[in-house]
Amino acid sequence: MTAPPAPSSARGLCDHASVGVLISSPDGLLLFERARPPAGIAPVAGHLDQHGGPEAAAHAEVTEEVGLTVTHLHLLLKQWRPNKCRRTPAGPVGHQWWIFQAQVSGTLRPSDHEVRRPRWLPPDRLRQYALRTAAYAEGRLGRREFEHDPGLDPVWVRFLHDLHMLKLPAGALDRIDTVL
Repeated sequence: MTAPPAPSSARGLCDHASVGVLISSPDGLLLFERARPPAGIAPVAGHLDQHGGPEAAAHAEVTEEVGLTVTHLHLLLKQWRPNKCRRTPAGPVGHQWWIFQAQVSGTLRPSDHEVRRPRWLPPDRLRQYALRTAAYAEGRLGRREFEHDPGLDPVWVRFLHDLHMLKLPAGALDRIDTVL
């Protein structure tokens, strides 16, 4: 069962507040290609909207995007990132992010509206996808190529680096920040 898309009023303006939820297993980190822009491979994420706060939004986004139930949530990182949004901006471009680690229960049931090709990625595969994002940021890979076969969503490269889940040189991180 997939969750219905949010009402258009909830998706109209950017609220500049987003959550990201890292779900791990012995096979790696749960990531997927986004079914809607921006292009990239990412974990569960979404705007706070009317969810009531970061924790409530994290619970709701996990259920909406991958059909799992959060049983435990731990805040890992709170950070402002100047990433663009497909919504209409109201104010500065960017989002205050709350990144959580979640324990979950249930069976993976990805939303057709949100998710393509969910998979568990081990750390070495995370780095490969991050290097593809770096190639895109450096102009060695065109936008269409990146959209067709994406690397990590650019905003997630820095988060995963800051959380010591991924290591890239500072220069590559800075170039990736230019395509946020």
